Amino acid sequence: MLLSLVKIIVFFVIVAVVAYGGVLLLETEGGVQMAFGGYEIALGPLQAVIAFVALLVTLWLALKVIGLVLAFVKFLMGDETAISRYFDRNRERKGFEALADGMLALASGEGRLAMSKAAKAEKYLRKPELTNLLTAQAAEASGDKKKAEETYKRLLSDDRTRFVGVRGILKQRLDAGDTDTALKLAEKAFAIKPKHVETQDVLLKLQAEKGEWSAARRTLSAKLKHGAIPRDVHKRRDAVLALSAAKDILDDGASIETREAAIEANKKSPDLIPAAVMAADKLVEAGNGKQAARILKKAWQAQPHPDLAAAFARIEPNETPAQRLKRFGALTKLKPDDPETKMLLAELQIANEDFPAARRALGNLAEINPTSRSLTILAAVERGEGGSDVVVRGWLTRALTAPRGPQWVCDNCNTVHSEWGPVCSNCNGFDTMSWRQPAQSEVAMPAGTEMLPMIVGEAEPTVEVLDVDVATETEASPVMTDAEVVEDVASKTEDKK
Repeated sequence: MLLSLVKIIVFFVIVAVVAYGGVLLLETEGGVQMAFGGYEIALGPLQAVIAFVALLVTLWLALKVIGLVLAFVKFLMGDETAISRYFDRNRERKGFEALADGMLALASGEGRLAMSKAAKAEKYLRKPELTNLLTAQAAEASGDKKKAEETYKRLLSDDRTRFVGVRGILKQRLDAGDTDTALKLAEKAFAIKPKHVETQDVLLKLQAEKGEWSAARRTLSAKLKHGAIPRDVHKRRDAVLALSAAKDILDDGASIETREAAIEANKKSPDLIPAAVMAADKLVEAGNGKQAARILKKAWQAQPHPDLAAAFARIEPNETPAQRLKRFGALTKLKPDDPETKMLLAELQIANEDFPAARRALGNLAEINPTSRSLTILAAVERGEGGSDVVVRGWLTRALTAPRGPQWVCDNCNTVHSEWGPVCSNCNGFDTMSWRQPAQSEVAMPAGTEMLPMIVGEAEPTVEVLDVDVATETEASPVMTDAEVVEDVASKTEDKK
């Protein structure tokens, strides 16, 4: 309504200005005299202006007529579309102007304006492969998802725009959380353009979420073939997929296939901890403990981990603590300065009831990086050496509020997971798990817990502060929880007394 009023006002202003100019020209003296071929023409000011405008119109019409004649000549010479192109030229100009305006409006976030410009462009151009795409994107920008999907579906009828249509509907299905339909659309888009990197990534992610490991491995191979990922990244992620397939086979109870899949995953990425653990366990079941030990030592050399130590203990489940301590020497000597190695040695010494040696194995670990595990092990050492209940409770209380140490953390969203998985349960990121210290504690403790050590008893100043977090091996169980460590040591101490 306001725009119409403005147009009317502008029209009357222009008419008024033209009328005023005409009056001024009538009142102006003088004129224009033209002489040619013995003829002389005298024109007044107003007449001169009218003649000049008429001349311009005549020139414009002459150019149009010349263009039409040329188009007719081309038609006579065999160009069947020459005349139609001549008449459509102006429509195309207007159509492309509307299309350009629509693209600018879309880039500016004006979805409704972009849709109207797209409709105008379609009226002049009649090129749906261009205007439908603009209409769909404009509908998305303005929040009209229904119209956007309808427009994307129209793009499916043209071979040139089929991929764009499938991709647009795929994004809408993903936004709606319909992963089943999205997976089918991603497969179709991948079949149309297998080199499209975004489509490869979406398809791989959806296949991993659905547990379609074999299909995901084929997609990953396609990414390598088309140069979308480096070879070392492909090798690592293929190992993750092979391990995931092995876990599914394990759920089905196919032990031979599981062993082969686990060993394949370990060969592809020896530093992948879950693959090394599964491969070692399957080799132990097959009676090949030496090969299992080699696999675990290679993985330990890449990154020490409690699960590797537990798997190494399962190779000889019935050995005595002294025998276990001796056999673990082949593992602990690989990275003696690593915190995990120090904590493992301390636990082995506790299981062997050599508490001074356990304290020496920890060194100053708790001082430089205290964790709940290291402080719990230190409490076990204090209990084993006959320390008072107040001192033991003090260390255990400190362990309650201390960081938990390295855990499986998603590199995308920093979510902490209790165990490794190929896909993050929070952000659905594929192969984003890494064993590291979380950026911050995932459990917020009440502020009052800072006073607990003072209430239950501080650790004696002569005791070194140390730090650790994995379980203790004993004759009965190769791995124990932190609480079981203290209870076990306490029972043994009471027995000695």
